[in-house]
Amino acid sequence: MSDVPAVEPLVLAHVIQDVLDPFIPTMPLRITYNNRLIMSGAELKPSAIMHKPRVDVGGTDLRVFYTLVLVDPDAPSPSNPSLREYLHWMVTDIPGTTGASFGKELMLYERPEPRSGIHRMVFVLFRQLGRGTVFAPDIRHNFNCKSFAQQYHLDIVAATYFNCQREAGSGGRRFRPENS
Repeated sequence: MSDVPAVEPLVLAHVIQDVLDPFIPTMPLRITYNNRLIMSGAELKPSAIMHKPRVDVGGTDLRVFYTLVLVDPDAPSPSNPSLREYLHWMVTDIPGTTGASFGKELMLYERPEPRSGIHRMVFVLFRQLGRGTVFAPDIRHNFNCKSFAQQYHLDIVAATYFNCQREAGSGGRRFRPENS
């Protein structure tokens, strides 16, 4: 079980509470953007997450299926998360031992672009009851991982998150006056 991450970072960031109920991770989940493995709490700018990540799911049985979601519990801003949780991506029917590219993309990847504050972007991997048993919501905003899991009888098997905020300035560079 050494490949399975601890939930402590999720507790400290209030992901467990705001997005998920407490759970015990039972599955390795690797999220990679541009060949960079994402660790819980990593900081990424929108320019680094323009395209959907590579997702590798653990497991030992191709007959067991998983659903992956990416949500923003801080939309539109951490001080007023009125759209919580905003659903950026949903892939279902992912066979164990493969990745999201082998699943069914029910909600196309929508690149996170926070306008204000630091947003927690949360990936959650659920074990499904079987293939074709999970369906996408009609809208992306006000998604709720806890209700979703209950509705479709899903078990959380892994989760991770990264922090994201808008790019600094228009060109990403700040003006610094020279010391004379």
